[in-house]
Amino acid sequence: MREIVLDTETTGLSHAEGDRLVEIGCVELINHIPSGKNYHVYINPERDMPEEAFRVHGLSREFLSDKPVFKTLAEDFRTFVDGARLIIHNAPFDMGFLNAELGWAGLPTLDNEVIDTVMLARKKHPGARVSLDALCKHYGIDNSRRTLHGALLDSEILAEVYLELIGGKQVSLALIAETESDGSESLLTRIAARPRPMPLPSRISLAEAEAHEAFIAKMGETAIWAQYGAAEAAE
Repeated sequence: MREIVLDTETTGLSHAEGDRLVEIGCVELINHIPSGKNYHVYINPERDMPEEAFRVHGLSREFLSDKPVFKTLAEDFRTFVDGARLIIHNAPFDMGFLNAELGWAGLPTLDNEVIDTVMLARKKHPGARVSLDALCKHYGIDNSRRTLHGALLDSEILAEVYLELIGGKQVSLALIAETESDGSESLLTRIAARPRPMPLPSRISLAEAEAHEAFIAKMGETAIWAQYGAAEAAE
């Protein structure tokens, strides 16, 4: 199962009033495990940067002036998220901006399945605060790097929050490996334990073993230790 944890930064709160995207950050999960594959771009919004927005993310008009406009990177973005479930905190906001930008670029809007982690958190923690910072505090996730909002950093943090919201990190990385069945379907299979090339030496000295046997002998034939010893000898 492929999921994309996604976040955006913008020039303001309303694409209907002319606000634009300035950053997209995505983190790929395969079967709820980060794959190490990310997508991250800064975008020239082709407009000014309101002071209120700059205080949130720290992206100035000057910094963004030499970055690509959305239309030139739209196809690469669509390819990256194609077919994946999208995991977004306050999804209507980000999806509204993404689909508006795609529409302005003359491209189809996204039809991906979307999970809104705000709604997920409200269902799991009724009445509690469900901001990203509040959820990090609740689950003990380190968000000390989050001095300003950043789309890729927030996606990385949200990926950790999402895994906690759906039940915690219950997949043991030591017991699974990703394999390909036919080049298109990902499977999880258990890895068989490899035998040691050389047996480990005994941690019990000969004197300790003899003392243990003498102690068991004093307990009589009905002692459970004597029964274990007889069973081992029969194997």
